[in-house]
Amino acid sequence: MKLEHDHSVAAIRARLSAGAKPNYIRDWVYGGIDGAVTTFAIISGVVGAELSTRTIIIMGFANLIADGFSMAASNYSGTKTEVDNLERLRRIERKHIAAEPEGEREEIRQILQGKGIEGEALESAVAAVTSNDETWISTMLVDEYGLSEVVRSPMLSAASTFIAFLICGLVPLMPYLIGSEDGFVISLVATAIVFFAIGATKATWSPQPWWRSGLETLAIGLAASAVAYAIGYFLKSVV
Repeated sequence: MKLEHDHSVAAIRARLSAGAKPNYIRDWVYGGIDGAVTTFAIISGVVGAELSTRTIIIMGFANLIADGFSMAASNYSGTKTEVDNLERLRRIERKHIAAEPEGEREEIRQILQGKGIEGEALESAVAAVTSNDETWISTMLVDEYGLSEVVRSPMLSAASTFIAFLICGLVPLMPYLIGSEDGFVISLVATAIVFFAIGATKATWSPQPWWRSGLETLAIGLAASAVAYAIGYFLKSVV
């Protein structure tokens, strides 16, 4: 059986000493899907309303910059909130350990009991965890609040989202930028490929088969685009 990593003593030591690293794949997927969806949705709406190619390019680029920046700013604020909340709770636990050490020690005891540790082993484990304040606080953050101490950088999260948004959002516009006569058809095919590629790629971090993940993302993207096209077509006859 092929395993994902080596379990020799040296390999385990090297892997653990490197520490856990934050993963920014969600930011890339988030930005990439939204960039492709919103840009192609705008194109679909404009085509449905039978407006000019010039309108597609203007609105498409306005969306790329404005919506991409908005998403990046929102992701920065959301990620920063997670980081700040972790630090807030860390300070609370440090204060509680200083003020009510026995109460906090009892919390550790009950947490470990919940994991099935009993008797002398339980008391030894409580003593070991509470012998170091940082270990104590880390245990409380993970087991009492359900938080991870591996946090993403707000700036890297925002940058990942923005770059992915620009790259994937530019794809639907390319046929119109080069003056293709079949701009909408080519844009549709190119965008569908982007949707499928994003879904297939994110399956690397999922137990889901790559083709199913790709089709799922493709279906979501095309559904959003179909709604935009229908709205544009409807408004054309109303406005």
